Amino acid sequence: MNLIIRLLLNALAVFILAHVLNGVSVDGYIGAIIVAVVLSILNLIVKPILIILTLPVTIITLGLFLLVINAIIILLADKLVDGFSVNGIWSAILFSVLLCILQSLLYSLLKTDKK
Repeated sequence: MNLIIRLLLNALAVFILAHVLNGVSVDGYIGAIIVAVVLSILNLIVKPILIILTLPVTIITLGLFLLVINAIIILLADKLVDGFSVNGIWSAILFSVLLCILQSLLYSLLKTDKK
């Protein structure tokens, strides 16, 4: 149940950011759900491989290259999902950073105190 709620929160974040940012667009809420699922799968499978392959560059840039890896994941999702489009690498980097911030805010609403 928690996984479904997290996916729906991711889809909400994608939908909000697609309407706020000029370089990103998504076709409806169903498209945002599909993008959230595809991003989750890509983050699970492709991202660890990219991190291992680019480890020296990531170390030299003190971790800032991870922003580029996140942008590559988003651009890959753009190619895989028909109703989702990102205009370039800078839009993808901005979308990635804002998506991370918005997800953190939404997940903090999901957490409950366990006392």
